[in-house]
Amino acid sequence: MLEMITETQDQPIALSIENASRLSSLSKPFLRLEINRGKLRVVRPGNSRRVLIMMTDFMNYLNEGETNEQK
Repeated sequence: MLEMITETQDQPIALSIENASRLSSLSKPFLRLEINRGKLRVVRPGNSRRVLIMMTDFMNYLNEGETNEQK
């Protein structure tokens, strides 16, 4: 899956839960569950209710999943 997500100059620095879901094929409810479990970090800009996932945190999260499967 990570081969499909490559770093480019057009790559956003943060993703909404919807965009992260679309990009990774993980469901929005599953991503929210992982956020609530503390396994996926998010930021809330300013006093906003909006939740953003930094691309670096998302890539680290996906890489950790790959590492755990290989064990």
